[in-house]
Amino acid sequence: MTGKSIWTGAAALLLATMLFSATPAQAQGQYWQCAPFARMLSGIQLFGRAADWWAQAAGKYQRGQTPKVGSVLSFQAFRAMPSGHVATVSQIVDSRTVKLTHANWSLINGSRGQVERDVTAIDVSAAGDWSKVRVWWGPTKSLGMTAYPTNGFIYAAGEAAKAVVAAGSNALSDND
Repeated sequence: MTGKSIWTGAAALLLATMLFSATPAQAQGQYWQCAPFARMLSGIQLFGRAADWWAQAAGKYQRGQTPKVGSVLSFQAFRAMPSGHVATVSQIVDSRTVKLTHANWSLINGSRGQVERDVTAIDVSAAGDWSKVRVWWGPTKSLGMTAYPTNGFIYAAGEAAKAVVAAGSNALSDND
């Protein structure tokens, strides 16, 4: 193991402890944007607007159309979501269904900036290539009605993201 991977693993373990050992009320008190949260959770070191992550990942991280635990799903910017969105894959359910852990998606108790763990996202693209998804929407306790355009998945390097996601999967799911 290199010094960098040891540091990444230690940072991931510390983050998992901070995020997932807090009581739900404590976790709700922190305001999170999706990009910093995904960066800390996945170990993917990209910065700026979520909509820019896909282009920034070119040449730095592998990208593709197949979900993997620990990868980051990159949502495109569009009129209703001009900054895009990023979310970390915490579980693969089947070829067209995953669980995401992400921040600043649903209104929770009337507030934005909350973390949602293991929420459902389904591929609704005609080609089955994850280019359009529907995502769990907390206020309605169901999949949202919008089919969001996505770029694909950015794959985390190393095992750090898998360790953090595994720790998060043992915490309360917000769509129970």
